[in-house]
Amino acid sequence: MIGIDWSQCRAVERDPGRMSGAWVFRGTRMPVATVFENLEDGMTIDEIVDQFGVAPEHVKAVLDFAARSLEAPTRH
Repeated sequence: MIGIDWSQCRAVERDPGRMSGAWVFRGTRMPVATVFENLEDGMTIDEIVDQFGVAPEHVKAVLDFAARSLEAPTRH
């Protein structure tokens, strides 16, 4: 995910020895990118949670973090 510093999101982690160093949900092998790919394909958050076994609060935390990270900076 270009432009997002995932290191600041508590719901995810990265380990070079796991999933080729991709950002994954903490304690899992599920890449963060999988959420965005499946949402793009029309899945709901509930379907993603059920299919991949990731906590709904982690999915929501990642989506909220991504939205905040991509917001345009405010001008004063």
